[in-house]
Amino acid sequence: MKILAIGANGVIGQATVKHLQQEHSVIAVGHSQGDYTVDIESKASIQALFEKVGNVDAIISMAGNGEMGSFDSMPESGYHNVLNNKVMGQVNVARIGLEYLNEGGSITLTSGQASNHPMPGTAAIAMGVAAINTFVATVALELTDGKRINAVSPSMVKETMEMWGVDSSAGIAARDVATYYHASLNGHQSGHVFNAVGGYYEAA
Repeated sequence: MKILAIGANGVIGQATVKHLQQEHSVIAVGHSQGDYTVDIESKASIQALFEKVGNVDAIISMAGNGEMGSFDSMPESGYHNVLNNKVMGQVNVARIGLEYLNEGGSITLTSGQASNHPMPGTAAIAMGVAAINTFVATVALELTDGKRINAVSPSMVKETMEMWGVDSSAGIAARDVATYYHASLNGHQSGHVFNAVGGYYEAA
């Protein structure tokens, strides 16, 4: 299977590419380095990426910036960053990528747990992840030719928490998050949000 993995240089991205490369041909795409590069805030950049790569069997987006900060201190730019990058960046990856997705192929976007477990300082990012979850649930109703779209919604990643110097006991390891992308890729679900929490993916 030919998979385009966008956001391949992040903690989750690196683990997911490593996991999927065991079975598939993975094209690793980053913002500044990788097999190819892309700026997901630019439709022209996304279009150029797909023109270079050509048709694929699956698209995985692990890209998208978030902003954290209290409601009374978050500048408007913080909300725009979430909307322009995490939301519209991934929406445009799906919109443009659909034209290059082979019959029966899948698209997997990345949301997060901020909207499932509200806490102070996460209003902007929570808004963004909720938008992605709703987007995939709705778009799935309109796809044809056996094409599917899902989202992976990871909780805080252990490796990131450790880099921040905070207790990572409640986090999930990046290698475990990778198994949820694998499940989205190989399963039959569409419009589904895979909640990557606690440990590796186990089918219900």
